This record gives sequence, C-alpha cells and structure tokens, in this order.
Amino acid sequence: MNTTILRKSVLGIAGLAFAGGVFAGPVTEAHAAPAVDAKAVAVVQADKPGVDKGKLIPHGVQGKQSRIDVGAEQTANVKAIIAATKKSGMDERAAVVAIATSLQESKLENLGHLGERNDFDSQGLFQQRPSSGWGTVEQITDPEYSTMAFLKGLKQVDGWKDMPLTEAAQTVQVSAYPDHYAQWEQQAADLVAKHWNN
Repeated sequence: MNTTILRKSVLGIAGLAFAGGVFAGPVTEAHAAPAVDAKAVAVVQADKPGVDKGKLIPHGVQGKQSRIDVGAEQTANVKAIIAATKKSGMDERAAVVAIATSLQESKLENLGHLGERNDFDSQGLFQQRPSSGWGTVEQITDPEYSTMAFLKGLKQVDGWKDMPLTEAAQTVQVSAYPDHYAQWEQQAADLVAKHWNN
C-alpha cells in the first residue's frame, strides 16, 4: 500500500470521528434526559482492598463466641489498637489477638481506676498493672502505649502465631481466667476486617 493512500485513509477516519463527535456531541436541552432528583442518587465507592480473612482466624475459633455492641468510644479504641499494631510492624493476626484481649479485659473501654471494683491496680484497655511493670497509670491508659506494650509482650512469645488465640493472649496477660480470651476471637476478627484498611 503506498503512503499517499494510507495517509488519506487515516485522515478520512479522523475526519469521520471528528464529524461524529460534532453531530453526536452534547445533547441539547430539548432532547436531554429528564432531570434526576439528586437525593435519590446513590454514590458507589470502590471497595478498599480486603483483608485476608484466613490470616485473621488461622486455627478456627474455640468454643462458644460472645459479642457486644460496639459504640463510638470502643470503635475509636479498635482503630487505635489497629494503628499501634501497624506501627509496631505486626500483622492483622496480632491485631485480632490484641482486640480479643481488650474485649475480654475491658470490653474495649479505656478504664481508669475503678476503686473497690478494681482488680488490684489494673487499668486501661488491657487492664495492665503499674505494679507489675507495665508502665505508669498515664501510660497504660493511653491506647497507643498500652497496645504497644501488649504487642511487645506478644512478640516475645515464641510461636504465638501458631498458638490458639487464648493461649497467646494468656501468655502475655497471665490472667486468672486463661480460657476467657477465646470467646472474643470472631468479633475481634470482624472488627479487624472492618477497620484494618480505614
């Protein structure tokens, strides 16, 4: 095919595309589609990348699961735990263990001293004790600090990722009720799945 014919063909196609654009361009008011009430239009956002749910509960849940309603303060504490987990360089599973632990210890509430109802001098999201070396009252009632302290303890547990959640949590917490953490694993995993990529 010679160059002149090829050039004329390309220019002809470009001309048709231009003419089509002009003649089929913006719709005039007379032929426009009826206006849509802006209140009725839903905006669909692209989903954020999901969390690998297999990482959240790699061993399956143990026993009967408990669940509580989570309010604004508790959601803020979930997000603080997740942020501290990421800051510590740990993964979603660590966040599940931390949140399940906090669900058991404080129902995700950053508790101060409860007077006679207090378990010794336990305070904060993880009910850590100043007298046991977790930090000062001010530190252990700071969600980031208390989470980082918990995760530092978790990192020191050999093979924590291969343990059932309740065993990993108990090794850090040394609770009088070592099996109670297991009941919160599903809700903790759900909360991590919901908030990890926020």
